[in-house]
Amino acid sequence: MRFKTVMLMAAGIGAAACSSSSGNSSPEPRPSARSSAVSSGTVRTSTSTAATLGIPPGHLPPPGECRIWVPGTPPGHQRDAGDCSTLRRQVPQGAWLVHRPSKDKKVVNVWVYDSGEPLPSVMRIFDAVTGTLLSEELL
Repeated sequence: MRFKTVMLMAAGIGAAACSSSSGNSSPEPRPSARSSAVSSGTVRTSTSTAATLGIPPGHLPPPGECRIWVPGTPPGHQRDAGDCSTLRRQVPQGAWLVHRPSKDKKVVNVWVYDSGEPLPSVMRIFDAVTGTLLSEELL
C-alpha cells in the first residue's frame, strides 16, 4: 500500500524546470550505481552500498516535508525544506526533490530531475539512517 501511495505521488508530480545558480565548490556523491538492468516501470530493490544518498542526516527535510537538493552544492547552501506541492514546481534540471514521508520516517524518497524534462526521470528510495539505496524505478 505504501508503494502505491509513493507511486501516485510520483505520477502526480508536474513541475516546470527552473534555472538555478549555485556555488559548486565540492561535489556531493550521486546515487547512480546500478547493480542490475532497469527498464521503465521496473523496480529494482537492492542493499548495495555503492549508491548512497550523500545528504547529511541533519539536512534531510522533516517528516512530511520536501527539500530541493542540488548535487554538488554544499549542504549549508541548499534551499530550505517546505511544502512538497509547492517545491515540486520549482525543481531545476539536475536537482532532486527529497521527501520524508510522515508515515515511514525510516525512508527518504528522492525524485531525480535529470532528463531535461520538467518531470522526474527516476524515483529512488533510501534508508534514512544509513543512506543506502533500497529501490529505484525509472519513471
